[in-house]
Amino acid sequence: MTAPAKQPKPGWTSRAFALRVRSRSRTLDFVFDGIDGFRRHRTGRHAALLAHYGFLSIFPLLLVLTTILGFVLQGDPGLRNRIINSALANIPIIGQTLRVNPADLHGNVVVLVVGLGGSLWAGTKTFVFAQIAINDIWEIPEHQRPSIAASRIRALLAIAVVGVAQIGTAIVTGIIGVSGVSWLNRILLALSAVVINVAVVAGSYRALTARHLTRRQLLPGAVGTGISFAVLQVFGATVVLHAITNAAPVYGTFASVIGLITWMSLHSMVALLGVEANAALDRRPHQTSTLTTS
Repeated sequence: MTAPAKQPKPGWTSRAFALRVRSRSRTLDFVFDGIDGFRRHRTGRHAALLAHYGFLSIFPLLLVLTTILGFVLQGDPGLRNRIINSALANIPIIGQTLRVNPADLHGNVVVLVVGLGGSLWAGTKTFVFAQIAINDIWEIPEHQRPSIAASRIRALLAIAVVGVAQIGTAIVTGIIGVSGVSWLNRILLALSAVVINVAVVAGSYRALTARHLTRRQLLPGAVGTGISFAVLQVFGATVVLHAITNAAPVYGTFASVIGLITWMSLHSMVALLGVEANAALDRRPHQTSTLTTS
């Protein structure tokens, strides 16, 4: 006979004093339920693995960008000098090569194909694991989840949508940081970045979840995640770029790696916390009746 699967032990949020507090305050009940869900669903571990695969997809993209720059800069020293003096000189790995020995940048079709393939593989793994994490949070049974082929098709679609959206929000947030833009225009651009983020996050939540979710089940977490992403894009990018720019060449490489890992970890954690918030809000009617009867 097979041993029954081990059930997670009840946490401190299910003890008598916590249950009394939760029965008196709907807000605290929501917070406690979210904390308990974070523990039961191992959301911290899922966020770390998402950041890992996201980090792996970045370096092949840098390789692709380096190769494309090599094709573009061949035989055009004027364009090379303009790029060296632009923001591209601050990009990790590429920037140092541009400043020290720009002749090392040259186009290579094999490198371009390998870089695109590696980035696509890591990106697909990222979104496949995102489906596992989101379905775990919603506690969807294994037999109701998509097959291996279906989950990878969903992952490829998510890569396309999120990639295009990130390019759009990066352009918008980049314009916000340009000097000479009025405060009114900056506010409007920031709001448009938030709207784009919320729409993409809500669409991703719906596409990556193996059950139908209503707008009421999607929007609370999507709005919070979209606003958090916009804040990270505006302020986080500025802080990381400042740290990398002011670091020595050797320390700058370490700062780049640490900055990218931190960047991915924050985005992964915020995205999964948004799902946890949606799931906790969806459980509230049942949870409230259980607490009342107990």
